[in-house]
Amino acid sequence: MKTISSEQISEMEKHYRINLINSLSGYKSLHLLGTISTDKITNLCIVSSVFHLGANPPLIGLVIRPQRPHNDSLRNLKSTSHYTLNNVLPEWYISAHQTSASFPSGISEFNECGLHELYDQGFDAPFVEESSVRIGLELQELIDMKINSTTIVIGKVLRIIANDSIIEQDGRVNHELADTITAIGLDSYYKTSALGRVSYANPTGFTRNIE
Repeated sequence: MKTISSEQISEMEKHYRINLINSLSGYKSLHLLGTISTDKITNLCIVSSVFHLGANPPLIGLVIRPQRPHNDSLRNLKSTSHYTLNNVLPEWYISAHQTSASFPSGISEFNECGLHELYDQGFDAPFVEESSVRIGLELQELIDMKINSTTIVIGKVLRIIANDSIIEQDGRVNHELADTITAIGLDSYYKTSALGRVSYANPTGFTRNIE
């Protein structure tokens, strides 16, 4: 068994350290973040830091890297308040990955990466037509992290666009049926398979299956 200290981590070669820490937490929720500027130029970037924050009101958070001159995502959602999260499918994950390239500001990744915009009436930001689960959000709060200059974006869910068959009778989104994929680190993508569902946990009636 290997033990790695914080001192050893700080002394690692840069790219080795990035790969290690980015993959350390395991499988991540994978989305394409869609925004649009006040000049109606669309932007699309892949994100793997999305998290559930609450159901009432319906809130979803994500982490955006420090602002850079060519990074339009944070600038756009600040100015318009609308943005989308769209799942990634196996058939076009390489196109999704390409949205992480450092395109110049004002260049639409939709066009450069071969993906298509989808709009819903009354909602400004573009959804991804190729996705099977699409979420439209309105900006609620921005939290600037002093420790590493990232920004936590908290949004309220205003739209859910998905096939009827993907949302089950009890409200659960069946991401296996939706063909949603996941990621580890910055460049490794995976399909998923279900293990099963379990009942609501309570302090009694539990039988351990691990000794």
